[in-house]
Amino acid sequence: MDIGSVNSIVSTATELSQISVQSEVGTAVMRKTLDVNESQAASLIAMIDKSPSLATSGSVGTRINTTA
Repeated sequence: MDIGSVNSIVSTATELSQISVQSEVGTAVMRKTLDVNESQAASLIAMIDKSPSLATSGSVGTRINTTA
């Protein structure tokens, strides 16, 4: 084996290792993003559930005045 072949093999192995690390980092970032989105969606749903209730007593908001 000549030195050029060895260098080529080492270079290829290094590139594959870098690709693997980049893939792992990308996957970790995607998981973190999905966790943040899930948390934000849960917060929005909680805000919807806390909508104010309609008036049930008093003169404001309990009567509809109509004229024909």
